Amino acid sequence: MKYETIIGLEIHVQLKTKSKMFCSCDNTGEEQKPNATICPICTGQPGVLPVINQQAVDWTILIGLALNGKIARFSKFDRKNYFYPDLPKGYQISQYDLPLVNGGYLEINDPIKSLRDHGTSKKIRIKRIHLEEDAAKLIHQKDSTFVDFNRAGTPLMEIVTEPDIKTPQEAKAFLQELKLIIRYQGVSWADMEKGHLRCDANISLRPIGESKIYPKIEIKNLNSFKAVERALEYEIKRQTKLWEEGNPPQKQETRGWDDVKGVTVEQRTKEEVSDYRYFPEPDLPPLKIDKTRLLRIKRMKREMPQAKRKRFIKEYNFSLEEAKLLTEDRNLSYYTEQVISELRAWLSISELEGTEEEIWQQNKRKLTKQVANWIINRLGKLLSENNINITKIKINPESFAKFISLIYQNKISSKLAQQVLEKMFQTGADSEYIIEGENLEQVSDEKELNAIVEKIIKNNPKVIEDYQKGKTNALQFLIGQIMKESKGKANPQLITKLLKEKL
Repeated sequence: MKYETIIGLEIHVQLKTKSKMFCSCDNTGEEQKPNATICPICTGQPGVLPVINQQAVDWTILIGLALNGKIARFSKFDRKNYFYPDLPKGYQISQYDLPLVNGGYLEINDPIKSLRDHGTSKKIRIKRIHLEEDAAKLIHQKDSTFVDFNRAGTPLMEIVTEPDIKTPQEAKAFLQELKLIIRYQGVSWADMEKGHLRCDANISLRPIGESKIYPKIEIKNLNSFKAVERALEYEIKRQTKLWEEGNPPQKQETRGWDDVKGVTVEQRTKEEVSDYRYFPEPDLPPLKIDKTRLLRIKRMKREMPQAKRKRFIKEYNFSLEEAKLLTEDRNLSYYTEQVISELRAWLSISELEGTEEEIWQQNKRKLTKQVANWIINRLGKLLSENNINITKIKINPESFAKFISLIYQNKISSKLAQQVLEKMFQTGADSEYIIEGENLEQVSDEKELNAIVEKIIKNNPKVIEDYQKGKTNALQFLIGQIMKESKGKANPQLITKLLKEKL
């Protein structure tokens, strides 16, 4: 018998507001000493009253809009009762039957099929998005457990999907696209390693053709995209074996993911909704979202990564892969567009014939290809090696555009350009200043190059003989020798032409 997989995700996103969800404590507790950013409210002392963080509400609605959800005009908070050491009040302020956002969807790449329609080929429905407070953090050491309450009360947005996901690869693709949207909208750092974005995966199997939903297994402790994929792959194999043995899961269960051993481990029987004894939070007023507030939040919405990806392909003739890489980081996409804008301005004052638009269209693809290549492959490598963000580099977009224009005009060879870029990265100096100061400008004087070409031909008679016998790779050897003789400054196109003429 064959089985189909049914997967739903519960994603918790820490919002990067200045203060916590229901008090004025600093919301950067992860960067502080344990129990340094706490107060009577977030530690659940008797007699205190919470106050709603309106920024957190706005940002939750913003993500609801980004995910095509229906925004509730009336919402409220509820008490969710359970007793864990990391929950100081013995209950969590959350939302139950009236969340801020209902419905919605996110389109993702279908990882199994080939990319088409710029990668938006599968729709995953969103069930709800609600707002709550985070719990504290337990720190286990040998035979002791410590509690750090800095995280208690952090605004936590929970995004719950419908069980539309069919494979571990789809789950990973969904999370990656969601993380990108969250970062683009600026509501969270969404760093899984630091716990800003956490995921619980619910998974069950059923025989193909059935419509019944069987008891789900919830997998916790998933702190990376790879962990989500691996845990789901393991659980599919485990549950398939149970089905084949005639003993499919009979009850909902929570299992933890052991990343080292690569297995899920039973933790407890999964609670039912009734176990939490939800009731309306008596200390907080209900939320009414009026048209004015909704309109203001709509104006906060930034361009979505999928829309930017499509626009980059259409407007700048980037390939799909180039567009994906250049939009993975919102600041990198801004930097790229600023560089292109500077290059267009440079073209407009060039001596090329035609209108500004005609000149741009004639040169656009060649220029944008250079931009993509040097940002993705060269600048990206320097950023990675030095572990810094594009916003921290010393090369502004204008300087980078000038650097690209020099390569485009063959004023500097690709090999020397790499040296220039490294100097620019280290010092922030202008490319022309570096080229002039270190005498790196490309040599395109035929008379000067002729002398070098003749010298190399004279010194390599055997290679010349091989070339004339049809060994075309001998030409590359000669070009390499000329580049070496000229210290990398010879114009490659010109020396190739001169060589061929003389041979």
